[in-house]
Amino acid sequence: MFFDPLYIMMLLPAIILAGIASLLVKTTFNRYSRVRAYSGMTGAQAAERMMRANGVFDVAVEETNGFLSDHYDPAHKVLRLSPDVYRSNSLAAIGVACHEAGHALQHATQYAPLTLRSMLVPVTGFSSSFAFYVFFAGMFFRMQPLLYAGCIMFAAAFVFALVTLPVEWDASARAKQHMVVSGIVSPGQEAEAGRVLNAAFLTYVAAAVSSLLTLLYYLMRAGIIGGRRRD
Repeated sequence: MFFDPLYIMMLLPAIILAGIASLLVKTTFNRYSRVRAYSGMTGAQAAERMMRANGVFDVAVEETNGFLSDHYDPAHKVLRLSPDVYRSNSLAAIGVACHEAGHALQHATQYAPLTLRSMLVPVTGFSSSFAFYVFFAGMFFRMQPLLYAGCIMFAAAFVFALVTLPVEWDASARAKQHMVVSGIVSPGQEAEAGRVLNAAFLTYVAAAVSSLLTLLYYLMRAGIIGGRRRD
């Protein structure tokens, strides 16, 4: 089970897609990190401008460590930006910062998919940590209920990845709209800043594909689909 060639074969498309997405994000970010926004705003200033222009005044913007470690923390209402985004006035930095600000706008408007994803976080964290062990125990002891439980845990990870897609797409759509409306970038630079967001979205597509293929593999191993033997 640890070296099943079928697993590698099934996950190969997702592995390739993830590699392409990662390379595209890095090359696109590096390309537009050398293009300055006409407004001269930094990523931090752009995120603040976008949120304030939409009536969000209770979210702090902080600098955090790591390359492209940018994220919005809904529990503490903090938007954390990496140094390359927080301090830079490039189109790449502004695109990423405004995308994260888009999550803050989602939170403020109680965007349903974001609320659902937040509810799924603890469930997904538990499932991701123990799904394999539960499934393996079912295989080892030949206990069908454990196999089903393991598959349900893998399904939870897939549902989380699926719900993430509209959340990330909507955050990017809000960023693209409000970057121009709020005077952060000029209309002529909107498409360039948006390319960074489009590249980043592909990573979430790759994650969803990987979760789906992983789920299908374990469903086959459990004999739920395909009639594959559990040995």
